[in-house]
Amino acid sequence: MRIKLKKLNLSILLIALFVIFAKFRNMVMMRICSKSLLSAVLTLVCALFFIGTAQAQQAQRHTIKHGGMEREYWLYLPENLKPDAPLVILLHGYKAKADGYRPEMMTVAKENGFALCYPQGALDGRGKTCWNVGYPFQEDLKTDDVDFLCTLARHLQKKHDLSRENTFLTGMSNGGEMCYLMAYLKPDVFAAFAPIAGLSMEWSYKKYEAMKPVPLMEVHGTADKTSKWEGDPFNEGGWGSYLAVPQAVAYWAAKARCTHEETTELPLVRNKVILHKYKGGEPAWKGGPATEVRLYEVVGGKHTWALNDMDTCQEIWNFFSIYLR
Repeated sequence: MRIKLKKLNLSILLIALFVIFAKFRNMVMMRICSKSLLSAVLTLVCALFFIGTAQAQQAQRHTIKHGGMEREYWLYLPENLKPDAPLVILLHGYKAKADGYRPEMMTVAKENGFALCYPQGALDGRGKTCWNVGYPFQEDLKTDDVDFLCTLARHLQKKHDLSRENTFLTGMSNGGEMCYLMAYLKPDVFAAFAPIAGLSMEWSYKKYEAMKPVPLMEVHGTADKTSKWEGDPFNEGGWGSYLAVPQAVAYWAAKARCTHEETTELPLVRNKVILHKYKGGEPAWKGGPATEVRLYEVVGGKHTWALNDMDTCQEIWNFFSIYLR
């Protein structure tokens, strides 16, 4: 069960106030003065210290001007982050909020020493937060999220001394679709991509060609009814036509000139997870490692981050870390 730090902070403060009240009541009743007062003050100081420590470990809200709009993002910088540290940008799904999204990833960021950014999608014509990936109902949407994410990445790299070469992109659902779009258009900005329950839209598949070998991993449930494993060529779901998941992943494996596939099963947690590794691809940069493309097939899995089936956040970082320079 996830416990938000904000609630934890409030609980700590209430406990501290209760302890202080009890001490002062005892002071009055027992006429004990200086030592009890000092103890109460120390209790308050300790409580405030722990609250400050907890707050420092939260993602902090920031804004940036882009396209005539003030865009929000939440940034988590682990303590003692080294100069030129990696940066991971994580995109929420349709209708979701960046604040408090996938806090499990902050634990991985802290343990592995990378910065983590949660941008907030803009509102579409329905009043829902989103990423502009060319859904039919986004036809009149003017938001340029491709440029926004590139601008945000460069801003964070410069402001916080983060690595330009080791910047990565992941996202869930609508955020996963954005990952696929960015893989076509901006593989020079992001070193690797990890769409989760994401779709490769048919329009972008027909319009663009991969510029170079692109490391990419997808996690997808075979029983996902929102982003169907088998694809939706006739737009029955209203999101637009999109490829079947194995076809979408196979495209990137082919473009990377991967030579063979290795198939294994992850340790069983709930649903079986079959890991398809397409290996032996050409390096994404001169002297770099062979490009690998992965598909985590969650058998019977639905439209989720698959946290009950595998350690998704750690798997994402394990994949990204292959391509650190």
